[in-house]
Amino acid sequence: MGALDGQVAVVTGASRGIGRACAIELARQGANIVVNYTSNAEAAESCKAAIEAEGVQALVVQADVSKPEDAQKLIGAAEEQFGKVDILVNNAGINRDKTVQRMSVEEWQAVIETDLSSMFYCTNAVVGGMRERNYGRIVNMSSIIGQMGNLGQANYAAAKAGMIAFSKSAAKELARFNITVNAVCPGFVATDMVEALDDKIKEALIAQIPLGRFGTVEEVASTVRFLCTEGSFYTGAQMSLNGGQYM
Repeated sequence: MGALDGQVAVVTGASRGIGRACAIELARQGANIVVNYTSNAEAAESCKAAIEAEGVQALVVQADVSKPEDAQKLIGAAEEQFGKVDILVNNAGINRDKTVQRMSVEEWQAVIETDLSSMFYCTNAVVGGMRERNYGRIVNMSSIIGQMGNLGQANYAAAKAGMIAFSKSAAKELARFNITVNAVCPGFVATDMVEALDDKIKEALIAQIPLGRFGTVEEVASTVRFLCTEGSFYTGAQMSLNGGQYM
């Protein structure tokens, strides 16, 4: 028996990296999973296969959650297939790194809409059903960058900091309905994006981390799992798994 048997989880941006790891970890706990992706259908189907190998059901839904109508479509498809959504992991995100002076309006807006606004759109779509059932777990994938800022990432930092503030406000609003809302703030994690960096850049980053290594997607996923299982008294929290890089 899994801790999440019979529950339904929607994970945005679930085709690869942290999102994929979260989807598979929640499946291991018994949840049926809705795998959201924007463009990489092959990776989404691969994630679906890995989830189904855990003995649960998976639904793949293509939706650009930076658009409110697509977020509604995603949650609607989940509810039509499974009848409810118990868990929402707002993981979808992009980066468009530039200095403030060089950043275009389009690069600013793309990151804000995909990383920040999508969280509101999906939460807005799902929270009515959670309130009716008096239960929900919402996990928002923020970042260490939203806590400390970073050169060339004003758009990303603003979006990720906004996710933290949104989580606190929503947590206060929704606690009386037994809905928890938390932010997970990973430091540098060994994803494809980080592994593609120049070796000297990676060495410099690791030198800033007291534990002396990058995190893993599995470590992030285990934190998400905790918030959806044992972590029922956590709400409005920032889970800072960063190896000590920012305290």
